[in-house]
Amino acid sequence: MELIFFVGFMGCGKTTWSRKLAAHLGYDFIDLDQVFEKQAGMTIAEYFSEHGEDDFRMLESEVLKQTPYSQSTVISTGGGLPCFFNNMDWMNAHGKTVYIQLSPKTLVDRLQKSKNKRPLLREKEGDELLAFITQKLAEREEFYLQAAHIANGINLSVEGLEELIRS
Repeated sequence: MELIFFVGFMGCGKTTWSRKLAAHLGYDFIDLDQVFEKQAGMTIAEYFSEHGEDDFRMLESEVLKQTPYSQSTVISTGGGLPCFFNNMDWMNAHGKTVYIQLSPKTLVDRLQKSKNKRPLLREKEGDELLAFITQKLAEREEFYLQAAHIANGINLSVEGLEELIRS
C-alpha cells in the first residue's frame, strides 16, 4: 500500500500537485478538505465559523485517520492539519509525506485571490496579510519540515515529484 500525503501552507499547491501526481502515477486522489466538507455537511468556512477552530481541528484529524484509503492514493491535506493531534507523525507512519515549500511573499501573491474562502485570511490585506502568513508559516514549519520529502514549490513538475518520492 502506498499513500502519499501532501502538506504545506494554504495556497502552496497541495491539491493541484497531488491531483497531477495521482493522475501521472495512476493512483487514486483524495482531497481531505472535500472529504471533511462532505462529512460535515457544510464548507470548512461555515464549520469554522459555526463550531470554532478547536472543533474543526478535532474533526479534521478524525477525517485523516478514519478515511478508507485504497492501495495507492495521493492525499491533499489541509494547511493546518499536520500541526495538531500528532497528525504529522501519523502520516509519516502510514505513508510518504511531501512538503511543498514556498516563501511567505509567494504565498501572499497566490492567496490574494482566494482569501475570502479561507477563514484565517478573510479580513487581512497587504502588509497585515504578509505578516500573518509569515507568522503562521513560522509556527507551522516545524511540523511541515518533518515530512520525508521537501519540494521547492517553484518550478515543480510531476516528474520531479515522482523522482523526489522515489528517492
